[in-house]
Amino acid sequence: MLDLMLQTAPDSSELTGVAAWAVGLMETVGAPGAGLAIAAENLFPPIPSEVILPLAGFTAATGGFTLAEAIIWTTVGSVVGALVLYGLGRLLGHDRLAAIAGKMPLVRASDITKTTDWFAKHGPKAVLFGRFLPIFRSLISIPAGIERMSIPLFLLLTLVGSAIWNTIFVMIGFTLGQNWHVIEPYMDTLQWVIIGAVVLVIVWWVVARMRLNHREGKHLLHGE
Repeated sequence: MLDLMLQTAPDSSELTGVAAWAVGLMETVGAPGAGLAIAAENLFPPIPSEVILPLAGFTAATGGFTLAEAIIWTTVGSVVGALVLYGLGRLLGHDRLAAIAGKMPLVRASDITKTTDWFAKHGPKAVLFGRFLPIFRSLISIPAGIERMSIPLFLLLTLVGSAIWNTIFVMIGFTLGQNWHVIEPYMDTLQWVIIGAVVLVIVWWVVARMRLNHREGKHLLHGE
């Protein structure tokens, strides 16, 4: 079985884009490379963990590092990346971030207030279960920092949520290592689907905000 995995596990020369970068990093640095890739995914949400984590499992299947190391290092990477964004939110604070938002096109200070008010009600649940949602799992760390959630609590919830998410996808990659040739063509497609979904959400938000601004501008023009 191990020989078959070694023959069919991923090779960075067979991959492109984010997948090639992630596997190359793991091949060069080892298990800590998987952690670095996931930390980067937290800081740059369009990098999809749904691609990186199975590749960590694939790479573990080759014997380059153990399955336990893949899970541990990817979880460490998740926590480190989340902690950086938490620190950013805490450093900026509500008022400073609201002032920055007020100077940005299509963004309002009230957006920050609404987000922090929502987080004040659902903070612990948002941090824990948010780790299972693309994009949201990274961004939720910022309002956690703004609201100065207890660091031990933030780390615990992030650790638990990330460990569950990472273990599932690393195990999928490790288990399907012998079938690499079957699923490899879908890896690039998956990462572009995720990036495309992010772009669509951004476009939808921009269009909705522009329409809202237009309606409010008309109301002001007519003195309503």
